Amino acid sequence: MTIFSNVKQTLATVKSIEAQLSALALNSLDPSAQETFHNMMLLMEEVKQDLYKRTMEMQLEEPQYKPS
Repeated sequence: MTIFSNVKQTLATVKSIEAQLSALALNSLDPSAQETFHNMMLLMEEVKQDLYKRTMEMQLEEPQYKPS
């Protein structure tokens, strides 16, 4: 598996974690837990954006990663 594939797979995993944290924040009855899940979801959003930017950089820098 290439580095690009690993980054894209990690991006997909982070998106899944973000969605799970969102669901936990919405379904939790404890306000403290809701806040914690929400804050972690926001952190995952930042990580997701960074990974997405990196995939775009890789596509620009490496011709083999450009979409067909």
